[in-house]
Amino acid sequence: MTAALLFVAFVALMLAGVPIGAALGLAGAAAIAVANADSQWFGLLAVPQNFFAGLGKYPLLAIPMFVLVGSIFDRSGVALRLVNLAVSIVGRGPGMLPLVVVAVAMFLGGISGSGPATAAAVGGVMIVAMSRAGYPAPFSAAVVGAAASIDILIPPSVAFIVYSVLVPGASVPALFAAGMIPGILAGLALIVPAVWLSRRHGMGTHEMHQPRPAFWKSLREASWGLAAPVLILGGMRAGWFTPTEAAVVAVFYGLFVGMVVHRTISVRDLFPILRESGELSAVILLVVSLAGIFAFSLSTLGVIDPITRAIVGSGLGEYGVLALLILLLIITGMFLDGISIFLIFVPLMAPIMQHYQWDPVWFGVLLTLNVALGQFTPPMAVNLMVSSRIAGVRIEQTSRWVGWFLVAMCMVMLAVVIWPPLALWLPQRLGY
Repeated sequence: MTAALLFVAFVALMLAGVPIGAALGLAGAAAIAVANADSQWFGLLAVPQNFFAGLGKYPLLAIPMFVLVGSIFDRSGVALRLVNLAVSIVGRGPGMLPLVVVAVAMFLGGISGSGPATAAAVGGVMIVAMSRAGYPAPFSAAVVGAAASIDILIPPSVAFIVYSVLVPGASVPALFAAGMIPGILAGLALIVPAVWLSRRHGMGTHEMHQPRPAFWKSLREASWGLAAPVLILGGMRAGWFTPTEAAVVAVFYGLFVGMVVHRTISVRDLFPILRESGELSAVILLVVSLAGIFAFSLSTLGVIDPITRAIVGSGLGEYGVLALLILLLIITGMFLDGISIFLIFVPLMAPIMQHYQWDPVWFGVLLTLNVALGQFTPPMAVNLMVSSRIAGVRIEQTSRWVGWFLVAMCMVMLAVVIWPPLALWLPQRLGY
């Protein structure tokens, strides 16, 4: 009865339009109250305790810092300089601008690890350029939204940090390393339909008439942006700082580039940057802390064990269960954001992962690939919302093009399922 109350209350609150974090916390608190009704409500002390416990984890300190890094580099003009460098390398022609979008989005993923931030930075530069070159606005929005989803795979990644908190057996450095090869493969997979669709439908016909930027000048202007992932990832690998400390280093490096080198950020801009990143970080961390109450209810009320036994005993087999979980995550990804999916489903899936002895790092990469799909799968597609707003189109207008990119990402997911070394080789090689 208590378990039924937990899920019924959560679904009812969601349908009533209550924010996801509040729905998780209220449902968990209600279940705890009912379960401890005979103990004079002392059991409700678990609510504030788990609210704090869900937030008081050292790796979570990196989240507001990486969110701030995304805001800083968004305003520093780094994206524009990287675009010019990429265009100077690949040249002009049909399909080249979509290729540049994916390449720059992958590179920015090594700085901020935030899909919406990259969609805003790349979209603000590239959608206008693609429009001038003859690309339809819905296609441009679809390319930017899909390309930005790669950012949660390429380190540093906010999603991997949250997963490491929920699954103690998966360290942040191991997850960062594991996401590198699948992230690169996802980028290459998105380039194929982007270029093919451009040439098949005759897009970008005006692109060839635009001048090609000078390579050495573009390289010189983009050098500070190019050095950012080297500093962040190289410093972590060299042992100079932890992932959390790397986020702080990235913030000061971004401020130096924006305020001293490019001079695109002034002292007056600091308050809007801090306010924007503070609001987003507060939302993420509040959802994480409230989800701690929900997770406590799941574990103490005996809800997880019956669900695990039912799934394992369904007769589907190991790969059948894995396919069922992936399908469930793809469907929920259409309606929930990535952080919420991790907080709701990882506690439920962790016992299944342990039963089949799946590697927690490999499983984390699979879950993150599902979240990446959800970031540009309508109707709840955060990256696509950002890029569509910049392009001035409705999300449903992009559906014609989004399907091709979803197929490409699904192929990468299938490759990681069939051949786990795609995710595990690099962390093992680096000794994680």
